[in-house]
Amino acid sequence: MSLIELKGLCKTYYIGGKIPVYALRDVSLTIEPGEFVAIMGPSGSGKSTLLAVLGLLDRPDCGEYKILGKEVSRLSERETSRLRNHLLGFVFQAFNLLPRLDIVTNTMLPFVYDDGVTEANRQAAKELLTRVGLGDRLRHRPNELSGGQQQRVALARALANKPLVIMADEPTGNLDSKSAQEIINLFKEINQQGKTIIMVTHEPNLANEASRRITLSDGRIVGDERLRATAAGTVNMPALKPRNFNLFSLSRLLDYFREAYLSLLTNKLRSFLSILGVVIGVGAVIAMLAIGTGAQRQVEKSLSALGTNLLSVRTSFRQGGISLGSDSVTRFNLEDLKALQQLDGVKYVVPYVQGRGQAVYANRNWSTSINGTSVDYQYVRDAIPTQGRFFTRSEEHLRAKVAVLGKQVADQLFPDTDPLNKWIKINRVNFQVVGVLPEKGGSGFMNPDDQIFVPLSTAMHRLLGRDYINNFDVQAESADYLTGLADEIGPLLVKLHRLPAAQADGFDVRNMADIQKAAAETVQTFSFLLGAIAAVSLLVGGIGIMNIMLVMVMERTHEIGLRKALGAEDRDILTQFLVEAVLICVLGGSIGVGIGGIISFSIGAVAGWSVVITLESVLLAFVFSVVVGVVFGLWPARRAARLLPIEALRYE
Repeated sequence: MSLIELKGLCKTYYIGGKIPVYALRDVSLTIEPGEFVAIMGPSGSGKSTLLAVLGLLDRPDCGEYKILGKEVSRLSERETSRLRNHLLGFVFQAFNLLPRLDIVTNTMLPFVYDDGVTEANRQAAKELLTRVGLGDRLRHRPNELSGGQQQRVALARALANKPLVIMADEPTGNLDSKSAQEIINLFKEINQQGKTIIMVTHEPNLANEASRRITLSDGRIVGDERLRATAAGTVNMPALKPRNFNLFSLSRLLDYFREAYLSLLTNKLRSFLSILGVVIGVGAVIAMLAIGTGAQRQVEKSLSALGTNLLSVRTSFRQGGISLGSDSVTRFNLEDLKALQQLDGVKYVVPYVQGRGQAVYANRNWSTSINGTSVDYQYVRDAIPTQGRFFTRSEEHLRAKVAVLGKQVADQLFPDTDPLNKWIKINRVNFQVVGVLPEKGGSGFMNPDDQIFVPLSTAMHRLLGRDYINNFDVQAESADYLTGLADEIGPLLVKLHRLPAAQADGFDVRNMADIQKAAAETVQTFSFLLGAIAAVSLLVGGIGIMNIMLVMVMERTHEIGLRKALGAEDRDILTQFLVEAVLICVLGGSIGVGIGGIISFSIGAVAGWSVVITLESVLLAFVFSVVVGVVFGLWPARRAARLLPIEALRYE
């Protein structure tokens, strides 16, 4: 059985999509096992096209192409890739070695697209390089070798998978005469060992070294001369088992990431610019989310000081000519307090008498807010003292001069001293400090940490000189009572103060849960907005990655063609470029997380803002950056994968 059989093969190219160029016309040819065939002809005669079709790098427009009786010109791309990997070995004029890989790794490339890179394959590659005279240069890269030595590496690579046929396209075109003769001698030696060699050359003296010389002109065979006899050989079509393409195989993933790493390392500036875009995007996401989360936590902390299941009862503005403010004869009083405590569903009622005062200790003084309240304040506002205690009901009844300080007041008056049991003056009245409240967080007007709390009766009769109450907090036993209590309190106060029913609106009863919910939703929206703005910068970085990847595809078109000639399938090329895009984003994301953290805490330190970096925000930014790499790397990767091997190899 003939090794190769062509019948009526034709191939036409079109210049500008219109002008036909007939590269091959009705080519019929038979090649037997063990032959050394030289294909000659002038430029444009079709010899390179014929070799491309024979090497399954291009498809004919018509005719039949059989290898060992099997029609191969109409096979799928995946089946064709398996044939190229198992049956054919390629030696190119330009060597087509990957400069970033050493010569052993270059030689092992066919194994990558077969059963993977193993130690046995590595040893086989070393033996092949030793066989072609490069055993002492195994650690060298191609640019450290002469032209003849590089072609020897290409020959060793062609022999790696033990192919049936060696395809050589002008293998000595870039070599001096001595190196050219050495390569031809190697071809002859390999041919004598039973390998079939098909070589394209334009040099008659090299063609004379072959056992058969075929001459082409204008796409037709015009000469077929046997120069010497060839020992008859027989070969059988090897069983091409389906390739086990396990993307999640650890060794395969390592191969892909190793290739991606070397690619990035080879093109440092391009890689730096790509990674920089991701760093900026991820850093911005981390910083914005940290600021937004910090603000949200701060608001939540402040809102927690308001308590739960709480109603705030205050007097409103003037209504119908009757004032309900503190300068009116209609004011809250202790009778109101007792009446509110009797309502069904009420757990605590906390009164407040408020004013400003000057607190003095030794040579320190601080202007702060003075609050007269009841013992129940500490339970309603979750303000159990962290130092000392709150005042007692007995002290409230006796109008005791005891005070509980907010955290900021304690820090201002007692920066280096324990404040407990110390005596301070509030508006020139001596008070004993019995406790310090936990830090609530906040600033500006009504800062919960910038207050002093004293018993209600003490504030009214000994400190502020008032006989009325400013406002109440009413805590319900559960959230189910809030709506009913809110509707009931206004009419009750109108009745107690003997006001017209129309004046019920003069009392402002606010559900603090609604205020807390609205504030939390506002801050959450603000956080989402900051995150969205930062995400835009990450998307811009993704577009940059896509552009860089497109440039990378163009720069590495020859490499794509080479890999396909060695048996790479579309999915191999697609995966390789996707892995490179993901690696860019992983590196950029990792650096961006660190940069974002530094920026966040720097902004917090300079502006005094609260910033919080959560694990969720880090994972979100990191995963988003990887998704950006996959999404924006997909199109360039698909474009690379769809290139025909011959188009990629001929790309300028």
